Amino acid sequence: MGDSAKSEKISKPARFWEGVKAEFKKITWPDKDALLKQSVAVVIISVVVGALIAILDFGLQYGVDFITTFTF
Repeated sequence: MGDSAKSEKISKPARFWEGVKAEFKKITWPDKDALLKQSVAVVIISVVVGALIAILDFGLQYGVDFITTFTF
């Protein structure tokens, strides 16, 4: 019951920032090696997915162009 009386005196923004500060203390940040490996993985996967999307785009564009120029 003492906590509720105490929390009523503290403004909502102040309680929010106290909560943010408490949550930041719980964070475990990766070391440099893990960060480097994860960053490289993200870049490689992004390039691969981008290439796949580009290939699909060109293929679909060619298919649509072929169908639209096809005359009966």
